[in-house]
Amino acid sequence: MNTPQYDTDAEPIVQLTDMPVVSESMEHSHQPVQPILSMGWSGFDKTKLILPISILIAAVLISGSIFYTRGGANQNAVIAPTGVQKPIGKVNIDLTNAMILGDAKAPVMIVEYADFQCPFCERYFKQNQTAFISQYVNSGKVRFAWKDYAFLGQESVWAAEAARCANDQGKFWEYHDYLFNHQGAENSGAFSKANLKKFASALSLNAGQFNKCLDSDKYASLIQKETQEASTIGVNGTPATFINGQLVADSNGNSVGAAPFTTFQAIIDKILTK
Repeated sequence: MNTPQYDTDAEPIVQLTDMPVVSESMEHSHQPVQPILSMGWSGFDKTKLILPISILIAAVLISGSIFYTRGGANQNAVIAPTGVQKPIGKVNIDLTNAMILGDAKAPVMIVEYADFQCPFCERYFKQNQTAFISQYVNSGKVRFAWKDYAFLGQESVWAAEAARCANDQGKFWEYHDYLFNHQGAENSGAFSKANLKKFASALSLNAGQFNKCLDSDKYASLIQKETQEASTIGVNGTPATFINGQLVADSNGNSVGAAPFTTFQAIIDKILTK
């Protein structure tokens, strides 16, 4: 089977720019009061400056926090703790262990990095992935791949492992869908190993084989590897979508997350019409 060739000269999907990092130390906030403290006024009670200085520092820190939140947060994605993303160019994504749907010769390759506990990944699954498959994958125009970015806690890792165990029996996508359709609050027990085993039974998987796979943490190192790999290529939130190697991102370099389907559709159609 021939490896698909993608258009490496395609125009960037988005223009990415550095987002300034607001330091919590805010050293510059001390500059306005430094001359007063060093003047050496005789008899002046410097303790009277403590309250106004404290208010000033608090105001600067609060304003910095607001800036950071507005600049780094994405209402369509769960952002990793760093919250800041440098510009990302096109990247080569290792698809060796990816779960893939579609024709290997498809001109468009979509790679989603996601966490089964992420509520926006659930939204993405329902409003975007289904549309990708029905409108593009089934017609041979798009190839769709899933990669794990399991960063929200232990249940994220267990769920990712369980899906890979289901894949051993040829039912990754069925299990993937079942997880999103039965998602609960993060690390609340919804994706405990006991529940994950129940999900396997509901999908008529071989219980003995599945349970042995899950209990042995057979795929724990693979999930960890994929999550670390995602960070090295610039993923800082879920869901993160790469189209032909380019992260679909906002002006701060953050994933647009579970943006409306039309956002991704416009990019795909532009590539297909070249």
